[in-house]
Amino acid sequence: MSDPVRFLQALAHALSTIGLYPDGHPTREHAVEAAFMPLADLTGDVAPAVFTLLDDEVVFGREPLRELHGWEWGRRLVGAGVQRLEFDPRITREQFDGFVQELFGRLVPEAVDTTENRQMRDLGVRFGGIGLEGLAEPDPSTGDVQGVATLNLTMREEADTLRWLQDEVRAGAGVPLLEAEAVVQSLALAMHSGRRVLLPLLQLKEFDQYTTTHSLNVAVLAMGVAEWLGCSPREVRAYGMAGLLHDIGKVRIPVEILVKPGKLTVEERELMNRHPEDGARTILQTEADLDVAAIVAYEHHIMLNGGGYPRLHYRRGCTLASRLVHVCDVYDALRTRRPYRDAWPAEKVEAYLVERSGEEFDPDLVRAFVTMLRQGEVETAVLSDAG
Repeated sequence: MSDPVRFLQALAHALSTIGLYPDGHPTREHAVEAAFMPLADLTGDVAPAVFTLLDDEVVFGREPLRELHGWEWGRRLVGAGVQRLEFDPRITREQFDGFVQELFGRLVPEAVDTTENRQMRDLGVRFGGIGLEGLAEPDPSTGDVQGVATLNLTMREEADTLRWLQDEVRAGAGVPLLEAEAVVQSLALAMHSGRRVLLPLLQLKEFDQYTTTHSLNVAVLAMGVAEWLGCSPREVRAYGMAGLLHDIGKVRIPVEILVKPGKLTVEERELMNRHPEDGARTILQTEADLDVAAIVAYEHHIMLNGGGYPRLHYRRGCTLASRLVHVCDVYDALRTRRPYRDAWPAEKVEAYLVERSGEEFDPDLVRAFVTMLRQGEVETAVLSDAG
């Protein structure tokens, strides 16, 4: 059993125990101490220990804790509004005891101590929901935002991880699945900010970062639409993975072709048009369970009327995931400045999607996509610090 898993299980035991015994009881003190002891091994001397919880998943730093998939206490904490736990490396035993009591109060509201002394103490832990740094909504009664964990949404780490992943594939390796899953998890966590779903879209800093930035944006948009349509959390993340990897076949195309401002030659166009097949092949060679991502990589340039590429041997419909990613792919591509054209404004792109509905795009998905962006229940945050 890994140290992070051992700590969380000990923490769950401590939370169970303090509800049974009064303050100061030896059994209660022993349970809290047993949870506190492993914490020093997790934090080290400098870095905080950070856990994120989403549906059935628990992540320590950037590492999914597979032993805790479907963990009951994870679901209970998320249900109580706790999606993130960040432990200061200098946390004391007294602070940890206060944190456990505070967390128990979240799980059992009638046990909450509302005294000023409790509200003012420093727990050495930040915990709560996921929010935008600097934009967390204050408590309307106190104006205080303490206890709401924040997530730095520059997406620098996600972009760096995806660039490394693309370099690995370019060098002939398969898709590093664990890192891809970590990026999708991070994007999913970043989307859930406060009361609204947030779409953290990256702005392009340099043209040679296009494939990285675009893939992250398509993953975010695909998850946003999937949630809007009522898909399950597992389906949402599958669509996010498909969006993240839809252009993985482009990583071996020379960058000078990808950013070429003029018209491509016949040979360059043929090379470009092979990327759906190359991407699907790369994904399937890596992991058979990524069938949704592989299908989307193959189909995401096929239009509703059968046009686009690769050419199908016989007319057939594409999967829902492929049709969904196709809408997100074109939206982000047109919203991004390219060497050969300026970025289109959002209204112009939305009008284009509507105009091409029934021919290139699935009308139901375009309707859902445009409605999602316009109704205000989903907020878009454009981030410029991608690298």
